[in-house]
Amino acid sequence: MNGDKRKKRTAGLLVLVMVIAVAVGALVGKPLMGWISNPEGFRSWVEAKGWSSRLVFMGMVIFQVILAFIPGEPFEIAAGYAFGAVEGTLLSIAGAAVGSIITFSLVRRFGMGLVRVFFSEEKINSVKFLKTSNARNILFLVIYMIPGTPKDLLGYFAGLTDIPFPVFCLVCTLGRIPSVVTSTVGGDALGTKSYRAAILVFAFTFAISALGLMIYNAICKKHEGARHDK
Repeated sequence: MNGDKRKKRTAGLLVLVMVIAVAVGALVGKPLMGWISNPEGFRSWVEAKGWSSRLVFMGMVIFQVILAFIPGEPFEIAAGYAFGAVEGTLLSIAGAAVGSIITFSLVRRFGMGLVRVFFSEEKINSVKFLKTSNARNILFLVIYMIPGTPKDLLGYFAGLTDIPFPVFCLVCTLGRIPSVVTSTVGGDALGTKSYRAAILVFAFTFAISALGLMIYNAICKKHEGARHDK
């Protein structure tokens, strides 16, 4: 296949991905968010379905990570509410890791065109320093571990770099633990009607996320300034 045909085929596949993503998001995304936003109903469904509910929930998390524009926190809180802190954390991290691996692999295949389907040029540019930084692997892990940072963006952008696949798997799994734990612990507190504990957990999570975003923005600005100075 010559270069022009390959480009046309890739462009066609990207358009197809975009159409499917928009259609699925419109048809399934809203109902899913409505379901997750009703934790009591979700827990009743989990109790009725047993172990199959775990597989369905992981599929929902994978779906959320791939589509990127659906927020992940409500899923994590619902997981804590319905499954408890420990199991909810394990299910959330496993689903998010699988979703991240899928997006990473798709970006390795389709490149920047796929990333632009889900993220603006401004957001993509904000993390471009990760592509050339000498401490890229460590930076990926550090940024992943900061609550409040755009992990779905990082998962997509990682596919544009030459970060080794095993390293990325480790980063996207370990790096999600802090933010997932805070959400599932808060959800578990709500599920056991420990409302004071839930308020404290969510207040702490909010404060840590706000601080995390400040650190993340500072890292991005520092590297953006260094790039312009060259």
